[in-house]
Formats: sequence, C-alpha cells, structure tokens
Amino acid sequence: MVWDAGESAHMPATGVADAPATGATVKSGTPPTPQNPPETARRAAPRPVVLVAAGDIACNPANEKFKDLEGDETGCRQKATSDLVLSRHPDAVMPLGDSQYQRGTYNGFQLSYGLTWGRFLGITHPVVGNHEYLTPGATGYFRYFGTLAGDPTQGYYSYELGSWHVVVLNSQCEFVGGCGAGSAQEKWLRSDLASHKSQCTLAAWHEPRWSSGEHHSNPALDAFWRDLHFAGAEVVLSGHDHDYERFQALDADGRADAAQGMRQFVVGTGGVGLRPFDVIAAGSEIRRNGAFGVLSLTLRTNSYSWRFDSLNSSLSDSGSGACH
Repeated sequence: MVWDAGESAHMPATGVADAPATGATVKSGTPPTPQNPPETARRAAPRPVVLVAAGDIACNPANEKFKDLEGDETGCRQKATSDLVLSRHPDAVMPLGDSQYQRGTYNGFQLSYGLTWGRFLGITHPVVGNHEYLTPGATGYFRYFGTLAGDPTQGYYSYELGSWHVVVLNSQCEFVGGCGAGSAQEKWLRSDLASHKSQCTLAAWHEPRWSSGEHHSNPALDAFWRDLHFAGAEVVLSGHDHDYERFQALDADGRADAAQGMRQFVVGTGGVGLRPFDVIAAGSEIRRNGAFGVLSLTLRTNSYSWRFDSLNSSLSDSGSGACH
C-alpha cells in the first residue's frame, strides 16, 4: 500500500424529485384556495442527493486476471467497486472515462462493465475517455450508453441533479474540434453556464486539469477550468491517472483560493491497475494509490460533502465545502 499525504439486468431509470412541501404559514383573511394561494408558503428544500463516481473501471474480458469478475489487488476489480457503489445507495452514478478497457468495444462493455457497473445504467451519467476512442468514433461507448452519453459527435452535455447543475465535458479534444478558447465545445460550455444560474455547479471530464499522477497536469484543458471558475463552479471530477488525489480549492490560475476556488478530485480507482504518483502538483492535498475505491458526493442546496471509500477500508478521505 502506498500512502502519500500532503449486458446484464440493469436498474430502472430513476429521477430525483423534490421533497414534499411542508405546511404553509397563512396570514389572516381569505382562506387559501388553488385560485387564491397563501401569501407566504414555505417549501421544503430539495433533499440531498448522492453522486458516486470513479473512472478507469472495467478490464478487458480477455485479461488473464478477469477471473470471474473478482480480479485481485492489481486489477480487474470492477465487480468489487460496483458493490461499493451499491453500498452508497446512489441517486446518480458517474463513470469518469476509460470505463471499459482496452479499446472500449461494445462487446467489452457488455461482458465486463455491463455485468458490474452496468447495474446502475438507469442512473448513470457517463464521461468519455481516451480508451473509448481506441474504437474509432468511440462507437462502443456511444452504442452502450445510448442517449445517456449525449450527441455521439460531441460527447458533452449537462443536466440537473437535485439543486445542482452538472456539466460533462469531452477531454479527448482531437475528436471534437478542440477544447481551447473559441472551440465549439468551449463556446457551448460558456453558453451552458450562462443559461444555468444554479448556486452550485459540478463539472466532470476524463483527463484532469491538475494531477500528480503519471500523466501530469493538462494545460490543454485550461479554458474549461477558467470558464468554470469565472462562473462560480464548486467541484471538478476526473479520472485518467489511476490513483485518488484531492486538490485544495484553486483559482483560474491554479493558485489556492479558499473563498472562490474550485476543488478537483482525480478518481481513477475504479478497478483497473493502480499506478504511482510522479511530480507532486501545486495544490495537491491528499494522494492515495494503495487501493481501489469510489468517491461519494452528497449534494445539498448550498453545500456538499465528500467521502472516498476503498475496498480494503484502509484508505479514506472525507470533508465538506460550501457553494459560492
């Protein structure tokens, strides 16, 4: 263990509904009716929702470690991590890219991902990764997830989860006309953020903007980070590096900003072989690569909390933050 601190039966689709309204406070006068509602009514806030995420999940069914979907401590632990997801009772599940190794084929999704994390298909909001594009056009990924994955020519989309706005982006820039300022995807992101004025915003894409893992930080995704920061977003999720890393809240330039910064989590611990850290990136607070695991986020009206759980229960991380 390394500790460095500083197509199966699918679940039915589910939705997140507001909690029932509480009783209303009514001033004296005409009793309220559907045509004459009370002047003041208190509605219950939307209930907290639980989002569970990890990337780099399901190994190739031809892998010699596949072993009836049990795997070992070096890989093929997609069944075990999916059981961990189940234990968190999620409202939504987010595979953070490279969900199916080695090439993201449709057959691979059916035989490996589908029999494990596929149990949550009805509440899944997927992120596309580089291994999915090893099959031209990521056709296996888009065929398996269907409309859940957005437009196959884009791979980016947004949705509402409880009181939060969630944006899913495609960090495989060469396949979607780029990720930089002025690209079609970046223009879409700015427009999406401008049209959704939620108090709390979360974004996800596969390759992390900041990372101490073997792939390092990726400046090609700078425009995404800046747009989200200036829009007041709270959290960014990524995978790609096969480790767990949490960053402190950072501003548009990657400098510590506890008041207005965004917190990034790298969660590449979904089941495919773990890897060592390399050069420690500025702002990195917690780094763990000794066990597979998943990140649970509890999203509330104006705050959130996180909890990372590992398979062997030896590695954990938890905390909370407020929306801007």
